[in-house]
Amino acid sequence: MPPPAALFTGLLTLDVIYLVEMVPLPNQKIVALDSLVAAGGPATNAAIAFQHLGGQATILGVLGQHPTAELIRTDLRQWGVTWADLQPEREEPPPISSILVTQGTGERAVVSLNAVRSQVDVGAIPAWVWEAIAQQQVRVVLVDGHQMAVAEAIARYAKGHGVVVVADCGSWKVGFERVLPWVDYALCAESFRPPGCDSGREVFAYLRSLNIPYSAITHGDQPIEYCGKSGSGTVAVPLIQPVDTLGAGDFFHGAFCHFIGQEGFQAAIAKSSQIATRSCEFFGTRQWMTDLT
Repeated sequence: MPPPAALFTGLLTLDVIYLVEMVPLPNQKIVALDSLVAAGGPATNAAIAFQHLGGQATILGVLGQHPTAELIRTDLRQWGVTWADLQPEREEPPPISSILVTQGTGERAVVSLNAVRSQVDVGAIPAWVWEAIAQQQVRVVLVDGHQMAVAEAIARYAKGHGVVVVADCGSWKVGFERVLPWVDYALCAESFRPPGCDSGREVFAYLRSLNIPYSAITHGDQPIEYCGKSGSGTVAVPLIQPVDTLGAGDFFHGAFCHFIGQEGFQAAIAKSSQIATRSCEFFGTRQWMTDLT
């Protein structure tokens, strides 16, 4: 049997990551302890984790022809992830994220344009993507909300063809209310707050009102809350001294897309949490996949 295939729809960025002793003060210059340049974005990092775990991942997003886009493509090639470019003729550079990771705490500060200047409509989706979903060559679809029109169309179509739809709900974005009704699994960050929701309990209620059968809320190093068809509960997160928390949520989502085809909901959360925790033990978003110790 061929490895499972997944389509990750959303943001492609170039991440420039620095390890620093502390975030600089206004007008202060500092020297980084380490640095890394890699492809980034929630859907992109999730795709790389899925590929690393043995699947076949494709990222659907905007790249274009700018020279910096080639740096992203080079990194994707290195990790075996394929891509479908929603704007292959685009001449503007892809979003570039500047990230400072604080040594000692693993906390990160991120500055990015995200996809605010590179939104596309449904007509940009390649025909082969629709065909792959219709023939169920794709077993799971993840949307991260950074290409909302595309996410809505892909999620709706996948749902109609019996393909599992996972939503990366990192933060509330306008248009999510049109995407979420087509979602099977909503994986939410603690900061995810739909309109009118001020607590995790209200978030779960909101998601249930949209007939989403499974949902979860992560809380950093605290237990993950979940709500599913067979009940609700929490899953403990392994305790470590974090080196870098950048991308941990993304890797959790990519691992979940892998494990949910093999495990029940609660078990998939637990195993995905182990992957996310491992990624926090290394600087950057790639070393956790190569360090065998």
